Amino acid sequence: MASTLSSSVSGEFTEREQQIFHRTRLLVGDRVLHRIGTLRVILFGVGGVGSWCAESLVRSGVRRLTLVDSDRVSITNVNRQMPATVPTVGRVKVEAVRERLLAINPDAEICAVQDIYCAENAENFALDTYDVIIDAIDSLAEKAHLILRATQTSALFVSSMGAALKMDPTRVQIAEFWKVSGCPLARALRNKFKRAKTRPKRKFACVFSDEVLPNLGADDITEPEPTVAEITDREEGRADLLHHSWNDRKAQINGTLSHITAIFGFTLAGIVIDKIYREESACAEKNRKQKSATND
Repeated sequence: MASTLSSSVSGEFTEREQQIFHRTRLLVGDRVLHRIGTLRVILFGVGGVGSWCAESLVRSGVRRLTLVDSDRVSITNVNRQMPATVPTVGRVKVEAVRERLLAINPDAEICAVQDIYCAENAENFALDTYDVIIDAIDSLAEKAHLILRATQTSALFVSSMGAALKMDPTRVQIAEFWKVSGCPLARALRNKFKRAKTRPKRKFACVFSDEVLPNLGADDITEPEPTVAEITDREEGRADLLHHSWNDRKAQINGTLSHITAIFGFTLAGIVIDKIYREESACAEKNRKQKSATND
């Protein structure tokens, strides 16, 4: 499992971080910001959804973040993925995202892991050591396994359903997995679990849209997309994944837009931050009432 680790995070925010997160602190207070800053978060998938989720998390004060993705930036990623620009084509995605996140908070601890999550190597990721697990994987088998494994932990777990073939931002929603409706990916996952006579150990929130549009454009690319090895001379990343492409594992390539993938990613991050805010606010209110009762 190849990884790159940057920075080291102490318990206290640096003076620079205090300036970066001044507006966040004004809204949520010291207690919530400190809790956000101590979270250990792992994010699987840094493509159209995951990359925007990662950026929102770090801008919100998350300082310990592990990024997992095997892929490299492709020219066809540029229309919707945060790290994808023409100059970054060929770069390892987790490394490109890590570089971007460190430009936002140079004091953050960002671990970039170029690897494929699957049943065979799942234990390498030590999911029980994280406070938050985020699923932004779009391959069915790997996503199903991650859901089953993550729900066996005590971590907050959130998952993105399919973001392709969407246009209307007002139809992006949050629901518990078994209550997600109108999403082909969620339906496929539930059918897979039912056929295997298994199910997630606990409930978890999903970001989804019940909109499903047709592909109106012709798929007129007759030649397969070039492998990274053919379009880059970069030596960054794992050599054994140089010819790897997730597109080879997809039954169909569907159209996707950046405003939808970004909303999905920001919403995943928002669920995490809102959960911490509400937990800490409830705890503070409980302490206030106990103190008031003692004084009375």
